[in-house]
Amino acid sequence: MMQRLILFCLLLTNSFALRAQSCGLKVVNSIEGYRQKLAENPENELVEIIKAIPSVKLDIKYATKDNLIKQRVYKQARAFARKPVVEALQKIQAELNTQGLGLKIFDGYRPYAVTCLFYAAIRDTTFVAAPWRGSRHNRGCAIDLTLVDLKTGKTLPMPSGYDETTERSFHDYQGGTEEERKNRSILREAMTKNGFAIYKWEWWHYDFIGFERFDITDIPFEEFSK
Repeated sequence: MMQRLILFCLLLTNSFALRAQSCGLKVVNSIEGYRQKLAENPENELVEIIKAIPSVKLDIKYATKDNLIKQRVYKQARAFARKPVVEALQKIQAELNTQGLGLKIFDGYRPYAVTCLFYAAIRDTTFVAAPWRGSRHNRGCAIDLTLVDLKTGKTLPMPSGYDETTERSFHDYQGGTEEERKNRSILREAMTKNGFAIYKWEWWHYDFIGFERFDITDIPFEEFSK
C-alpha cells in the first residue's frame, strides 16, 4: 500500500511541479541543493524542533492515519522548521511555560510532494494549498500546533479537532465553550506577538512572517539524517 502511495505521489508531484515552474516557483528537491542553500545562508537550516526544544510535545498526525486524508504520508514522526521559526518557537515555549502551558506540534515543514497528494485528495484550497503556488509548510515556515497543560500533560480543549474541515476550525468561530475559545485566544496571542500570522480558516495553523524568503522544498525527513 505504501509503495503504491509513494508512486502515486511521485506522479502527482511531477505533474504539479511542471505547473509550479510555469508560475515561476522553484522547488529545492535534493539534499545537495538544500546544503547549497544552507551554505549561502544559515537561516535556511531545517531544524528538528524536538532537538532544539526538548520540552515540546509531538503528535505528528501525518505519520498516522489520523489526519485529513486518512493515510499515513510520513515515514517518520518528526517535525522540522527553518532556524528563525524554531528560535521564535523557543521563545513562545518559554513564555507559555510561565503560565503552566506548553506547545504540542502536529506538523511543521511538509515536503512538496505531500502537498500535491493532499490537493489531489481534497481539491479545496481553503484547507490544502494549491500545488502550483506551494504551501508555507513546504517552505518550513508554517506550524500546526496546540497547547498542553504541563501539570497534567493533557491537550487543552479547542473549538474543533485538528484538521477538521468545518466552520468550527475558523479563528472567528464563536461557538463551542468559553474555555475552548479562551484556549484558542491564548495560543493566538502567544504566536502573533512572536512573529507569526494566523491562517483564518484553521486555529492550529500559523505562518511565520517573512516566509517568502525561503524556498519551497521537497525532501523527505529521512534525507536529513544522512
